[in-house]
Amino acid sequence: MYEEFYGFTERPFQLTPDPAFYFESITHKKALSYLGYGLNQGEGFVVITGEVGAGKSTLVAHLKQKLDERRMTVGEVVTSALDGEEMIHVAARSFGLDVEGGDKASALAAIELFLHEEARGGRRVLLIVDEAQNLSIGALEELRMLSNFQLGSHPLLQTLLLGQPEFKHLLAQSDELEQLRQRVIAAHHLEPMQPGEMEPYVTHRLEHVGWTGNPEFASAIWPRLHKATLGIPRKVNQVMNRLLLMGSLEEQSMLEVDMLDAVIEEMSGDASAETQEAPQRARPDRNLPASDAIAKARTEAAPAMTQADTAARKKGLLDHQIEAIEGAFAQRDKHMAALRREVEKLAATKDSGGALPEDIDQRLSAIEQRLDDQERSLRHVLTMMIDYFESTGTREAA
Repeated sequence: MYEEFYGFTERPFQLTPDPAFYFESITHKKALSYLGYGLNQGEGFVVITGEVGAGKSTLVAHLKQKLDERRMTVGEVVTSALDGEEMIHVAARSFGLDVEGGDKASALAAIELFLHEEARGGRRVLLIVDEAQNLSIGALEELRMLSNFQLGSHPLLQTLLLGQPEFKHLLAQSDELEQLRQRVIAAHHLEPMQPGEMEPYVTHRLEHVGWTGNPEFASAIWPRLHKATLGIPRKVNQVMNRLLLMGSLEEQSMLEVDMLDAVIEEMSGDASAETQEAPQRARPDRNLPASDAIAKARTEAAPAMTQADTAARKKGLLDHQIEAIEGAFAQRDKHMAALRREVEKLAATKDSGGALPEDIDQRLSAIEQRLDDQERSLRHVLTMMIDYFESTGTREAA
């Protein structure tokens, strides 16, 4: 909506990782240096950690664009709570190997054969494992064992692990991961962007979509934006999306700090407002499965959609937004299922008298909090969509 008003070619602050929008902040520049050093070694593990939304996936997508596909084969895994055997099968499939129905031994044999063939063809192999904090100790140990594959004295596999801060702590403190820890040749923790990077970050993304100075931004916006988002790129994107939307609705060519304050206040009140039921207002049911919630959104949006303006309908605005939300819900449900499996395994361990990690309560609490935050954000987007399409859908009415 706002991209049409300001004449952008696309949305500059989308929340999904896109290497085309990569911004080299101070911390990302350091991370690339560590990645470059690690990849030049051609062995062991490289570890990149950071808070949710710190830009880990965008960084790796940018890195992949720089790799020579003729000399480097890359497999990617986005993990849930995998055990050791599952990790082997998922790693094999990431390289396109057909190991369906086979046991762990056959999957390992297929991986080893693949690595030897790639080495003979003059290609190195990199395995990228995202969301590494979800992996069990057993799965991490299996990854370490994969790093043992060699052709003569030449290592055949290098692994890049991406994770949230709890993975950094697990790797540093777990006695069971000592051997893996010794094979980490480079590691970096992505820090938030600094206050002085707010304006360059925002203008970098805007210029990528054809911004030529409209809208303008009051200078007081930048320190306030950093304070509100703590310099986390995804949070900056969320706030900027809402600020630009407000600017377009009010047809403003200058965005002032009072508008930013209004957006921040509105966003901070969203979480508490979600818990209160408004009379005669369609709200996504928190207890509905994702598929049912999406179906409900489609049903309730359909009547109002006929009133939407022709341009928006032609662009498929509703379907585009719902498809994005469907993907986000699917990811959320996958993480929820992984969490349930981990909890069940831990419960079984406890019932059998096995020893649980000392920090298990803290780890589970952190995971549950992240999932809850994701769910609140997704359901708020659904609510906004329903609200919008209950109206006529025109900018004037909004």
